[in-house]
Amino acid sequence: MFRLLSKVTSTTMRVALKPTMVRPSLVSQVRLMSGGGGESDAEFDARYVAYFDRADIDGWEIRKGMADLCAMDMVPEPVIVASALRACRRINDYSLTTRILEIIKIKCGDKEAEFWPYIMQELKPTMDELGILSIEEMGYNQPELALPNPYEIH
Repeated sequence: MFRLLSKVTSTTMRVALKPTMVRPSLVSQVRLMSGGGGESDAEFDARYVAYFDRADIDGWEIRKGMADLCAMDMVPEPVIVASALRACRRINDYSLTTRILEIIKIKCGDKEAEFWPYIMQELKPTMDELGILSIEEMGYNQPELALPNPYEIH
């Protein structure tokens, strides 16, 4: 009985552990690279402008759209930011306009001196139309209760 059981087990194990041979004629070659045409800058801008210009947009969707933009390795164009600011004013969320301006300034990174004045120049007519103050006009460009860095005292 034990001999029969061991024989069946060894045969089963030998078949199960036998390397399967794949004939080269059965393998299809597939290139797993992205070669498809991407979205142009104008199409990208138009897609986000249309997203923020929807009449039924709410605060969560505005935040989601801005989070998606912030996750990308780029600074959004001023036309996209302008449409996001208009969406904020449509839902009457002034604080969200401030947060959008702050995050765009942060997204400028080490090129803030180059990008931020251009963005503000392009957004100024929209901000005047909507009654939105800039970060500098609100005094949010400098922290109010910041403590001095102890390593820079002397």
